[in-house]
Amino acid sequence: MAWLYLVIAGVFEVVWAISLKFSHGFTRLVPSIVTVLGMIVSFFFLATATKTLPIGTAYAAWTGIGAVGAIIIGTLFLDEPISLVRILFMVLILVGVLGLKFTSGH
Repeated sequence: MAWLYLVIAGVFEVVWAISLKFSHGFTRLVPSIVTVLGMIVSFFFLATATKTLPIGTAYAAWTGIGAVGAIIIGTLFLDEPISLVRILFMVLILVGVLGLKFTSGH
């Protein structure tokens, strides 16, 4: 169950990261509210996951999920650059997250 919480936390990390871009430095109300709410939900699920997962594993996986998710959303919807090298490094992040999952003992 802890890994499910961690995935939910990672998804909401992507939500707040993308809405942070749209907040324009917290100068736009609705994206700013979405950012803060996304942060709260993300941190809640991260904290819940860390009740049973090691903090290093949970934090690394959370940031990895968020980073890869933000890159994918940015590439697909925000016209951000993509290249084979960026894809390679995203795959490496995912391999690292999966490695942490399968070696965490949970």
